[in-house]
Amino acid sequence: MAAIQGRDTKPEMVVRKWLWGSGFRYRLNHKRLPGKPDIVLRKYRTCIFVNGCFWHGHKLAEPTVQGSRGSRFKVESSECCKIPKTNTEFWVDKIRRNKERDVEVQRQLAAMGWHCITIWECELKPKVREKTLESLVYTLNKIFLQDHSVRCKMDDVRCKKEDVRGEMAYSVPEEEPMMAAEEEK
Repeated sequence: MAAIQGRDTKPEMVVRKWLWGSGFRYRLNHKRLPGKPDIVLRKYRTCIFVNGCFWHGHKLAEPTVQGSRGSRFKVESSECCKIPKTNTEFWVDKIRRNKERDVEVQRQLAAMGWHCITIWECELKPKVREKTLESLVYTLNKIFLQDHSVRCKMDDVRCKKEDVRGEMAYSVPEEEPMMAAEEEK
């Protein structure tokens, strides 16, 4: 397992190139965030995890105990995650721990106010790659608009001619705070 890459994998590079080409700027493996997410978009407060289907148990059901001793596990492989026939107990336990860690890391990030997006390796196959990456861009834009929306009516915007260059500057008038016990007029 020492030869397994943890960063700069082929699926991760595909996502990074698409994001860069679409105009998104990001950081890689941010050390201050839990789990060191693969891609961090600070402007969008979003972390993107590009997970391998085998290592993170994509579409894998929980193992069931088989036999009277309880030492044998029966795990059914999914279409994208094939469990090895040899040393099955070790692999099932390892994948289960990875899945638990992923959930915990995403819970911690959500508590810190970060959005988490997981992209699976099988979603980046050539047949569905473009659809997956376009939906990623759509999701990022939706997150940005939700987090940075300005609730402003055009009638409330007043024009000021105080700009030094002679250009018109717009401002939103402040509302007077209302006391909790005060009735509306």
